[in-house]
Amino acid sequence: MTAPQHTHGVEELCEPGNRIYAEALKQRCIRREAAGAAPCLIDLGLLHPDPDDMERLLPTPPSLALHALLRDIESEIHTRRSREVRIAETLERFIALDTPRPPEDSPGIVVLEGFPRINTAIDRATNECRTEMMCVQPGPRSEYALSTALPRDLALRERGAHMRTLYQRSSLHSPGLRDYLKQMGDSIEIRSLDDIPERLIIVDRSVAFIPASADRTTALELRHPALVEYLATVFERFWRQGIPLHEPAPPVPAEAGISERQYAVARLLSEGHPDEAVAKRLGISVHTCRTHIAHLSTVLGTTNRVQLGVRIAQSGMLDSHNRREHA
Repeated sequence: MTAPQHTHGVEELCEPGNRIYAEALKQRCIRREAAGAAPCLIDLGLLHPDPDDMERLLPTPPSLALHALLRDIESEIHTRRSREVRIAETLERFIALDTPRPPEDSPGIVVLEGFPRINTAIDRATNECRTEMMCVQPGPRSEYALSTALPRDLALRERGAHMRTLYQRSSLHSPGLRDYLKQMGDSIEIRSLDDIPERLIIVDRSVAFIPASADRTTALELRHPALVEYLATVFERFWRQGIPLHEPAPPVPAEAGISERQYAVARLLSEGHPDEAVAKRLGISVHTCRTHIAHLSTVLGTTNRVQLGVRIAQSGMLDSHNRREHA
């Protein structure tokens, strides 16, 4: 049978360890099998084998154990202090070369590489949020991402801050998202659109985070007031177009048999996006995207992508659709 594993220090001595060590001190020894429930006592040096009988364990006097353990701690402190001195000596040579910048000259753009650094920066900004956090979340969020964000966002709620988040309409059916929204309650407001920009987080209109690579492993932390205000304006523009969570999607236009989703596909095609990019922007599969493109080609009487883009622009269908939306 494998002996139990005890990974703790003397200051966290387990219940079997307390009991067996006390018994060993009273009896001046203890049989090895009787001490089997607390292997930590040997690891911590509180019990050691009797040279005359290896099946018997002798207790180390508490005063000696205390002295030995404190000596080890003092040695560790000395090692750390020596490291502090070496670090200081290494970096102090460069301090004279660095001209301190006034606060207004501090960098307005910081490049964050790797998810740990990105998440740490976002967590730090969120923990300092006091008023409002604005987010754009394209594509579905995994249950892991939502469960990781929940404690941080609940703390935001406790501070009285409000959240507004834009999701793609196709992402709202996730069970994980529904559970997250239920726990957040009225401290978060959700709107949705078929076509939204890349991920964006704005905290108190003072700091913003945007992706800096396609795989999102690099991000930019923006603190320049003009940049942050511009991004906040972009967010507000999309927010006004968004559909509140509990409102139905816009009715499907009857004319020409073109659905709301197909208008979104047409708009992106007219901007020159390839099929894969259109599918990603709308949160649909490439196959579904191409089905919508085929329908648009049939309605507009085109045979290739170049013709389709031209006919979309010439037909004025997007202009008339936009007028109906804002009527």
